[in-house]
Amino acid sequence: MAMEPQLTPLIESLPSTVPFVGPETLERQRNRPFRARLGANENGFGPAPSVIAAMRDAAPEVWKYCDPENFDLKAALAAHLAVTPRNIVVGEGVDTLLGLTVRQYVREGTPVVTSLGAYPTFNFHVAGFGGRLVTVPYRNDREDLDALLDAVIREKAPLVYFSNPDNPMGTWHTASEISAFIAALPETTLLILDEAYGETAPASALPAIDVSRPNVLRMRTFSKAYGLAGMRCGYAIGGERQITAFDKIRNHFGMNRMVQIAALAALADQPYLNAVVARIIAGRDRIAAIAARNGLAAIPSATNFVTIDCGRDGTYAASVLSGLIERDIFVRKPMAPVLDRCIRVSVGLDEELGLFEEKLTETLAALK
Repeated sequence: MAMEPQLTPLIESLPSTVPFVGPETLERQRNRPFRARLGANENGFGPAPSVIAAMRDAAPEVWKYCDPENFDLKAALAAHLAVTPRNIVVGEGVDTLLGLTVRQYVREGTPVVTSLGAYPTFNFHVAGFGGRLVTVPYRNDREDLDALLDAVIREKAPLVYFSNPDNPMGTWHTASEISAFIAALPETTLLILDEAYGETAPASALPAIDVSRPNVLRMRTFSKAYGLAGMRCGYAIGGERQITAFDKIRNHFGMNRMVQIAALAALADQPYLNAVVARIIAGRDRIAAIAARNGLAAIPSATNFVTIDCGRDGTYAASVLSGLIERDIFVRKPMAPVLDRCIRVSVGLDEELGLFEEKLTETLAALK
């Protein structure tokens, strides 16, 4: 056998895979496009016209590198959130910030607590740095705060991940419940509070921001309600010492110039954001009504998607998913036990939801 550079034992031990199969991959496999793209929790309403105009104006200057300090965007976010720029780090989507956080706090063998079936990209980062995942099941389709706390204490875990509102179920906890969870956490355990869907949640789900707590990092994104998933821009809010630590390892030129301009313009156009959130809420109601007309139950959602209980087991839900994909409707489903009885449908344009209803009815009839 020829000699070649050797990967580390950790990397050799990991499978070569991705947490999500993209719709583009499925389209290549099927050799035809989807007619409704309702699986990736994107915002099909798109960014504000003011954002598109700002990007158009900035296009001639893409020969320049970005500002490695993200100065203007951090200043605008700080003003919006009533914190200081020293309490904010900007990165290439929440996914990148999750990886940087794990890198800072996890060594090989370190226990990390999360929910079984929660956002899988976080798990990939933990595995990639050699951490040991400790998972607890959902309870009544919500992440179980009591079980998460018990696991943290039992394992002496330095890191716990929790999303509110939740992906993949769309459920949420109240601010008071989350505040009690934070107060009960050991001071040496860092909570990653993923609030990617915070803009589409009721105000009662979001605790007041308190950057005096060194063991809480709150992560948000421009990918969902702001309609910039393809731009990859997220940010974390936390204590100054914890935020400054990101500067030791982040890719300082990772945010491209156009992303910075688009995110700044999106943040400035709150009226457009409010209008989109209203459309998302209407879309959630429509998906729930579609489910009910087909004899299925929609789980109440605070996100830009609705998880639909197919009423049987994971095998049946997988058949519903496959039937929709065969009929050119891209949706996804939770994979963990119990949660896997559901499919997950993103809010989309009116015509896409109309197609979804038509093809869901066809799929369910074919499965009888």
